[in-house]
Amino acid sequence: MTDTASNLVPVFDGHNDTLLSLERRSNTPGERSFFEEAGHDHIDLPRARKGGFAGGLFAMFTPSVRTKQKEGKDADFMSPENFKGVPQQQALDYTLKLLEIAEGLEAKGNCEVKICRSTTAIREAMAAEQLAMMLHVEGAECIDKDFEALELLYNRGLRSIGPVWSRETIFGHGVPMLFEHSPDIGPGLTDAGKELVRQCNHRKIQLDVSHLNEKGFWDLAKITDKPIVASHSNVFNICPMSRNLTDKQLDAIAESRGLVGINFAVFFLRPDGQLNSDMPLDVILRHADYLINKLGEDGVALGSDYDGCLVANDIKDVAGLPKLIEAFRKADFGEELIARIAHGNWISVLERAGV
Repeated sequence: MTDTASNLVPVFDGHNDTLLSLERRSNTPGERSFFEEAGHDHIDLPRARKGGFAGGLFAMFTPSVRTKQKEGKDADFMSPENFKGVPQQQALDYTLKLLEIAEGLEAKGNCEVKICRSTTAIREAMAAEQLAMMLHVEGAECIDKDFEALELLYNRGLRSIGPVWSRETIFGHGVPMLFEHSPDIGPGLTDAGKELVRQCNHRKIQLDVSHLNEKGFWDLAKITDKPIVASHSNVFNICPMSRNLTDKQLDAIAESRGLVGINFAVFFLRPDGQLNSDMPLDVILRHADYLINKLGEDGVALGSDYDGCLVANDIKDVAGLPKLIEAFRKADFGEELIARIAHGNWISVLERAGV
């Protein structure tokens, strides 16, 4: 490790879509290797080393549209095509494809990548300077009502799951991405969704509320005996996006000793809700301050959504993480708090969840 790398604050991040990005670029002119530095997308191993990215929750998400979406001001994220449901077998097949990509990174990585099935394994991988990858399913379309696929994926390493993405499943209703709109949209968890919560609690699979609508959030909160986690969400009172969390939801997360991972997507951060990457890092600090006041210093972490969103120019990819760490320093967060936000709080909440 270089002297520069040794001075970096390690980051364990709560959410990225790198596996999806790699799959979408496979067998295309833009295909890239995770082990070679690219000038596009957000995460590869060389840039991870430069930025202090020590690992995180790697999402396995089945998109409605398989081609990579445009980024920038003209991106049509709200196209109805992007929110169509996906049949269970199709979603399972795609999830297994992404899981095989993750397993391939571990196999081909010359011991540089490790799929972690416990918090102990995360700590060991970080100590060994391996990229600590924990597997997450974003939107449970791949899970059947008998939960056979849940058991299959758990045995392959799944340790975190979001019951929905921003679309309907047999388990519940996702919250759409609407600006100046409450997350109180549609009904809550179905009976199958409530059983999914119990099944995950039993297996010690972390549950993620980031894409649940408000009624689904409260249904989950009533059932779960684990910390409530929103892996990549922000503050509704700062950016009134339906995907963000209200004060009442933040109070419930705090009561459960849960956690919120700050999402880097600019339109979940900016008070004007604009899809514009010309945004100062002070906006992220404003969300961090608010969350610390509501959740305490143990309840705030990072959930970048790298490879799945448009981020601020100053942290345009994972190599830009030190700029955010420095912004925390300039705001007098202190090294102990910075370390908690950067990695310690994620590991602690996963441990509280029994992972």
